[in-house]
Amino acid sequence: MNYKAFKKAGLVLAVAALSLGSCTKNFEELNKDPYGSTDQDLEGDFAIVAAQLQQAQRSIYLFTPVPDFQVQQNLFGDIFSGYMMTPANFAGNKNNTTYFIIDGWNGTPWNVAYANVMNPSYKAGVFSKGKFDDTYAMSKLLRVEAFHRLSDLYGPIIYTKYNQPNSEGGIDFDSQKDAYYAFFADLKEAIDILTPLKDKSSSIIFTKADLVYGGKYDRWLKFANTLRLRLALRIVNIDPAKAKAEGEAALANAGGLLSTVDDNFLVSIGSTTHPLNTISDSWKDIRMGAPVESILGGYADPRLPKYFKPAIDPNPAVFGTYKGIRNGINIDDKGRYQGYSELAFFESKIQLMTTAEAWFLKSEAAIRNWAGAGSAQANYEAGIQASFEQHKLPNAAAYYNNSTLKPKPYIDPKAITAGENDIKEGSPYLSTITIKWEDAAVFETKLERILTQKWIANYPEGQEAWSEFRRTGYPKLFPVVVNASGGTVDTKKFIRRSIFPSNEYATNAAAVQKAISTLSVPKDVAGTPLWWDTK
Repeated sequence: MNYKAFKKAGLVLAVAALSLGSCTKNFEELNKDPYGSTDQDLEGDFAIVAAQLQQAQRSIYLFTPVPDFQVQQNLFGDIFSGYMMTPANFAGNKNNTTYFIIDGWNGTPWNVAYANVMNPSYKAGVFSKGKFDDTYAMSKLLRVEAFHRLSDLYGPIIYTKYNQPNSEGGIDFDSQKDAYYAFFADLKEAIDILTPLKDKSSSIIFTKADLVYGGKYDRWLKFANTLRLRLALRIVNIDPAKAKAEGEAALANAGGLLSTVDDNFLVSIGSTTHPLNTISDSWKDIRMGAPVESILGGYADPRLPKYFKPAIDPNPAVFGTYKGIRNGINIDDKGRYQGYSELAFFESKIQLMTTAEAWFLKSEAAIRNWAGAGSAQANYEAGIQASFEQHKLPNAAAYYNNSTLKPKPYIDPKAITAGENDIKEGSPYLSTITIKWEDAAVFETKLERILTQKWIANYPEGQEAWSEFRRTGYPKLFPVVVNASGGTVDTKKFIRRSIFPSNEYATNAAAVQKAISTLSVPKDVAGTPLWWDTK
């Protein structure tokens, strides 16, 4: 079943695959009412399905091994979103942060997605289809959540053709448009299954598989609807009719969207340390990004100490402040910026979607006049309220009613070349957006206000934040100072995607070339915009 590039992936997957094949010979005997299955029933085939779905949940945002997470997520989306920056000068300062995409780094997100998410979720889906509708729906949702992230990194991906070799022995890609249309089809199928189940108690197998909600169908349905709305807005600039149809379908579903803090989609990783704790505290490889200092610092945002620690660098202009590092700068030695703000401690849960995001999605849908979206202002304020509640903070109303605070200038007192890292008043990269909603504001001001607050609330999920920055241009971020892309990325336009892994060129070359031809510009470079990226 494995896509050929990953046929040598981990022994755990191989054992699971063999177990699945050997157990299914007695399937007809075991195939009783899934909602009345006993624990004894679940000891064989069913336990394998649950384990496969658990593995998929834990690998969308990989928590172990930490080195793989670092190049799956942290040195891509976490940095390109402006949330974080490394103090290390990896590869002599020619790395992702300076737009030199390191071969090997760029293969990890691809490998993890197929070996750790597609492979087990595909098997679980094949096993469940027509027999266990609930786990079949879960397998679909996990694939969409994982592979829209992968597509938002590379563009074209292998999705509908997975496990279907072409005549040349490779596997064909979907264009990003075709992949997104397939995502919507899979979401609709899963939503249609879960909607009549939303008020029922879940099956044993579904509960065992669920690392997020403990087997609650209604919350998985909310997640599915919110994911559908997220992806609808992702394509709104390139395919507005499809976007509106999918978005309004999500808003109209009886299950609703994520609406309370308990609905946050957080994957439990047990007693394992969150990978960001390791990278920040133990390895000291990641620190706060400069845009966080500017935006949250300018807003006197009470979430800032929930996200980061005060700097310990002895420079008097830095010590005790919340100090971020600007992306893509001259870094001669790790010690130069290691004393800037570390990340605050994370509990052993991986955040993939929050209720705050759902409210901000509704707010944007409202300013676009989509049916069922409600009031843009009420949704916007509810998004801020939900984020404050998530972080156990009071006085959200005082924050969202502030009409004067705005992002502040950024100055790096430790820059190698004095002044090269400063963002001053009047810079096109320094936002002037305030917090309080203004219903009379023009559309673009409303959009910037929504997206800036959504960016704050979505922390630390950098992949989604980076995607939304590329889609909208918000929040305003700071361009790199050092651009090592060799001219393939325009500094003023920022990085737009990752290039395909060299392993794909080596094992699936013809399909890769066809995939490249579907890009907005047929060049596999980091400056090529994705299909939905019209900014």
